Amino acid sequence: MPDLDMTPYAAFVWPAWGISALVLAGLVARVAVAARRWKAELRTLDKEDSES
Repeated sequence: MPDLDMTPYAAFVWPAWGISALVLAGLVARVAVAARRWKAELRTLDKEDSES
């Protein structure tokens, strides 16, 4: 079992881990939203191309 007792540093280490996790989750969400938009735009462009 890892030793998680960081008595003098815990006030700095755990918030840093939390902020890092939030930033990474935000980046993943942003990429997922952008991918949906790109797919929708690609479908629209393919549809326009096939019509002309």
